[in-house]
Amino acid sequence: MVLSQEFRFFPSRRLAFYMARMFLLRSLAVLAALVVVLQTLDLLGESGNILSYPGNGEAQLWQYVSLRLPQIVARFLPFSVLLGTLITFVTLNQNSEVIAMKSVGVSAHQLLAPLVLTSVLVAGLSFAFNDRIVSRATSTLNAWEAAEYGPIPINRGISSNVWVRDGDDLIHADTAQGKGAEAQLTGVTVYDRAGGALQSIITARLARPDAGGWRLEGATRFTVSRGVEEPVSGLLVAMGVGADRFTLANVNGDERSFRALSVAIDDLVAAGRPTAALESVLWHKLSGPLSSVLMPLLAAVAAFGLARSGRLFIRAVIGMGLGFAYFVADNFALAMGNLGAYPPFLAAWAPFLLFMLIGEAVLIRTEE
Repeated sequence: MVLSQEFRFFPSRRLAFYMARMFLLRSLAVLAALVVVLQTLDLLGESGNILSYPGNGEAQLWQYVSLRLPQIVARFLPFSVLLGTLITFVTLNQNSEVIAMKSVGVSAHQLLAPLVLTSVLVAGLSFAFNDRIVSRATSTLNAWEAAEYGPIPINRGISSNVWVRDGDDLIHADTAQGKGAEAQLTGVTVYDRAGGALQSIITARLARPDAGGWRLEGATRFTVSRGVEEPVSGLLVAMGVGADRFTLANVNGDERSFRALSVAIDDLVAAGRPTAALESVLWHKLSGPLSSVLMPLLAAVAAFGLARSGRLFIRAVIGMGLGFAYFVADNFALAMGNLGAYPPFLAAWAPFLLFMLIGEAVLIRTEE
């Protein structure tokens, strides 16, 4: 049984391949152009800092490019899909190919179907690329920047410059390492406060878990009211504060894969730490790549209307405006999620769902 044109998902196999190839090639061309320009500008701005470290040269510049390039590709891939879609639709419209397709019964949704399916494949590749390459490159580049582009210290699971709040008290440790009873803190400073007023400052060379708190070694106490500093021995502080509060203090969601970040969030929840910001990043690792699927729908307004009517440029601008409005809304929602103003799921998925409805409404209202 042969389905009529109106019940087919694709207009035809040959036409679907033709449009998908045109869309993919143009999107990749735009991405390549953006990456070359942006990587060059970024390297020009950062090369002075890289070469300022003694012994750095051309090899270190290429190393920086290899670490920065995946971040640029991941960030501007959705923009490239948006511009590639607009170029594809404007080209088809100017050559009257859209009119020819609609004259044989091809609907607007059938016209979009090859591009949407191709963008789904692009989104899958983007997720894998972000998960396996971008997260590792980000982690290495952040560590290299922290070392001022010198030798990167070996990561032995040591957290540095850790702050933890215990009631009114603030606790700072130069380093934190280990788990459970084997954990230890070095360079410990405890700011003992009552009602927001500083009572004393306790400094210690070392702290280890003991009796539900942390036993300080080599400690001294400075009493604010008396202005006197005196040594103290066997002092127990931070009762009920587990080792995970220190060792999991610096979790960067951009530096971890989807699975690794999910495990870290579970550990933080078990340790009683807030995780809303990291959960927003976790959900965005899914919604971010899927934004490529949204771009053909938002740019579809450029595919229709007569080119000779003089409104093709306006339609292209509208499509570009919808696409960039989505990116603004997405960044705003993610920022609100990081601040805890939006629930994590809403921060990651609300812009995607909202603009999918907007794009579909525009398409149905104007073309279907």
